[in-house]
Amino acid sequence: MKSTNQSLKPLTTKINDAGNLEIGGCDLISLAEKYGTPLYVLDEETIRNICKDYKNAFKSYPKTKMMYASKALCTMAVSAIAASEDFGFDVVSSGEIYTVYKAGVDMSKVLFNGNNKSFDELTLAIELGVGRISVDNFFELSLLNEIAKSHNKVVDILLRITPGIECHTHEYIQTGHLDSKFGFDLTQIDDAVELILNDYTNLKLHGLHAHIGSQIFETLIYGDEIEILVKELVRLDEKFNITLNEINVGGGLGVKYTNSDVPPSTYEIADIIIKRLKECIEKYGIEPPTLFLEPGRSIISTAGVTLYTLGSSKQVPKGKKYFAVDGGMADNARPSMYRAEYLAQVANKPDYELAQTVTIAGRFCESGDILINNITLPELEEGDILCVYNTGAYNYSMASNYNRVQKPAMVLVNNSQSDIIIKRETLEDLISHDVIPDRLKNK
Repeated sequence: MKSTNQSLKPLTTKINDAGNLEIGGCDLISLAEKYGTPLYVLDEETIRNICKDYKNAFKSYPKTKMMYASKALCTMAVSAIAASEDFGFDVVSSGEIYTVYKAGVDMSKVLFNGNNKSFDELTLAIELGVGRISVDNFFELSLLNEIAKSHNKVVDILLRITPGIECHTHEYIQTGHLDSKFGFDLTQIDDAVELILNDYTNLKLHGLHAHIGSQIFETLIYGDEIEILVKELVRLDEKFNITLNEINVGGGLGVKYTNSDVPPSTYEIADIIIKRLKECIEKYGIEPPTLFLEPGRSIISTAGVTLYTLGSSKQVPKGKKYFAVDGGMADNARPSMYRAEYLAQVANKPDYELAQTVTIAGRFCESGDILINNITLPELEEGDILCVYNTGAYNYSMASNYNRVQKPAMVLVNNSQSDIIIKRETLEDLISHDVIPDRLKNK
């Protein structure tokens, strides 16, 4: 069975009667005219559909809890949508904690993850009632226990471990292999558990957490991860007489950025995870543990597109034809960071004949600011609106003010209605935190 993450475009994408691209019942040219470009556009129906895909895929294992990985895209509106679909949240900073809190999320359904949480961040998590903290290292164990003790609280935790699984994805987004900055090595788990049981009495251990990477197309590695986590639960019970009943397998399911990408569906990974988990339950004779998953990219990426206005062009003699857009690496860092590939259409010419192969360049002062290399498009002209697909994840969340350029706005579309969910930054926003010391001011 197919799922939404296997689609290249938002589910509501079509060509309307005006001959323009339309998403969520909204004409993309009209959106560009109303809100300006660059513009992030999110399709609510697509977000809700992938949430339902996950819930339906795992319904045969009732003790499953879905946690949206907020780092993919964390806004109050997105948090409200995910919460309404009965998702919890995986957060990795005080900013993400505060965002979901202000969105009205049930904080008991939030898990705080990360490899170097600060004193202030851990304090905020405790004070706002974050449900689980995934502890990454010995330093954090000590610090968290100290903070919990000062608040006269017992904090519920998981231990994040490095399972030693290497998946085939970009090396920067592999997280489960042994040479990783994340988590306790398998040889360190016993020492951590001993500290929790004997010294860190303000911490309550519930289970283990692992993450094997991002943009994953393999499926069998999820089964391997389940086996490692359950085996560790059983081993710890035998050695320490401690019953742990939670396993968190992270997320990482891939999406379709290009036509050559063939990501597995939510149903495929659910079959593998649930089958292996049930086999382990029978094999080791344990009570079924609560299973946590943390999808992020696969929840939000497909729902998002970015609209740009085409500007200048350049024909290199006997070489490439470049067209520049009014955005680039500051609103989508992935091509320059990971050599990520994207597909696009001209929103005002979606059914025109494909006539030329061009390279889409960004506006920023870097030679590496190339959004799309060698894409075949119709004849282009200044003012055309380019729609780049699958930009919902890790675009806005990794955006910067490089070259002192304002970050774009974001709109949510649904049933022919568009709503601003992130305002476009202004020039005043850019300087709002700048301070000139008195000694530098003109007297």
